[in-house]
Amino acid sequence: MIKTIKEYLNELKAAMTGSDPALIQDAVSDAEEHFTNALSGATAAFPDQPSEEILQPIIEKYGSPDEIASAYKTIESRMNPVFPPSRPRKPGSFPAKFFSILGEARAWGAFFYMFLSVLTGLIYGFWIFLAGSAAAMTLVLIIGIPIAGLFLLAIRGMGLIEGRIIEALLGVRMPRKPIFVDRDLKWTAKLKLLFTDVQTWRTLLYLFLQMPLGVIYCFLSLILLTASLTGLIGPILRIILHLPFWEIKGGGDAVSVWWLPLIFLAGLMLLGATLHLAKWVGRVHGRYAKAMLVRK
Repeated sequence: MIKTIKEYLNELKAAMTGSDPALIQDAVSDAEEHFTNALSGATAAFPDQPSEEILQPIIEKYGSPDEIASAYKTIESRMNPVFPPSRPRKPGSFPAKFFSILGEARAWGAFFYMFLSVLTGLIYGFWIFLAGSAAAMTLVLIIGIPIAGLFLLAIRGMGLIEGRIIEALLGVRMPRKPIFVDRDLKWTAKLKLLFTDVQTWRTLLYLFLQMPLGVIYCFLSLILLTASLTGLIGPILRIILHLPFWEIKGGGDAVSVWWLPLIFLAGLMLLGATLHLAKWVGRVHGRYAKAMLVRK
């Protein structure tokens, strides 16, 4: 018989062994919130009854750990990702395998994430620098501790938002619910949990590193996209609008018309290589984000 909420959560984690860590975090957070609120209300209504006896009907109504684990796994298997996983590549020629990336939504999602990461990275970085500095300077005052707590709470929220962006663009399952904190706890206890939770500082480190990573991702994607589009669009403009591909001093084009098909092919190959790189970066970054933003 399960006697405490912690025991129930441990059994739920054991029942979900092998599932995605982000799914386990959501399931545990949902269960902890439900049992904490239900037990708090029932205890207030029946103050003389032992909490172990109060907990049993709540568990029966909510479901056993095995039942809840099975329900979450079933729901998760029926949810369609924004960008479905890439289909296994069928045997074929190298060009067919190479250029098939042009039709992969996940590769384009990863590319867009690389491009967008400079904006999100700068937002995270400036918030950490400005709000973090203000919180650090006020720590010498009594009001400094609540301000630091609000700063770290905002970091948690940003981590959750970043996770939703990653799941939408990279197709990596991330937490969809904030980590549960009992609202009946005193604010000092909530602050203590916030400061002592390793996940808070892991999220802070991740968001801080997103600023340099975002600049690198965006610069790399922008350079490669510009070069590939130049190779693709330049020959078309030369043939249709007679615009020089590479104008030389005094007029004229330094590139012979016979080179235009090769330039177009090079641009197409570079676009394919760019998407292959973006897909690889998205896969690696997704694993890194899951390691940093998902509670162990």
